[in-house]
Amino acid sequence: MTANRPAPSAEHPVHTVVDSPCGELTLVARGCALTGLYMTEQRHRPAQETFGPRADSPVFAAARAQLDAYFAGELTRFDLPLAMSGTPFQQRVWSALRDIPYGETVSYGELAAILCHPTASRAVGLANGRNPIGVIVPCHRVVGAGGDLTGYGGGLPRKRWLLAMENGVQQPVLL
Repeated sequence: MTANRPAPSAEHPVHTVVDSPCGELTLVARGCALTGLYMTEQRHRPAQETFGPRADSPVFAAARAQLDAYFAGELTRFDLPLAMSGTPFQQRVWSALRDIPYGETVSYGELAAILCHPTASRAVGLANGRNPIGVIVPCHRVVGAGGDLTGYGGGLPRKRWLLAMENGVQQPVLL
């Protein structure tokens, strides 16, 4: 690494930008763990300066390979070291998101019930919206009570695209 591109450490984040069929993705890491995957124009996207310098991280190569396999329909569950900052409740929601099977959806109410908080669907929705590692932690698989596509930090067209792609519907490049 050059002087302008410090090695990643647990204290200092670094980022990279990768192209994907659903648009440009910004990957953020601290040390050897992925801490963020953000889409362009994403709601609740942190300020760019919090991502640290553009540099390499050991987790970026693995993330790129797994994202490529996911978008090719060859990977249904990611296996990457993640370090997500959030409240204990957010952490529980984000952990539960990873258990939603590829190509399936659950409602906010169903996810709240899984977490033993059946009346907390609104809180589940708020935590879902703050998911810092979209796609890999599949918040796009959570839908409204009637199956409607309600809200998505990356925008409803991207949510629709991801769900259709997971269900084998051939998708043109989104962005």
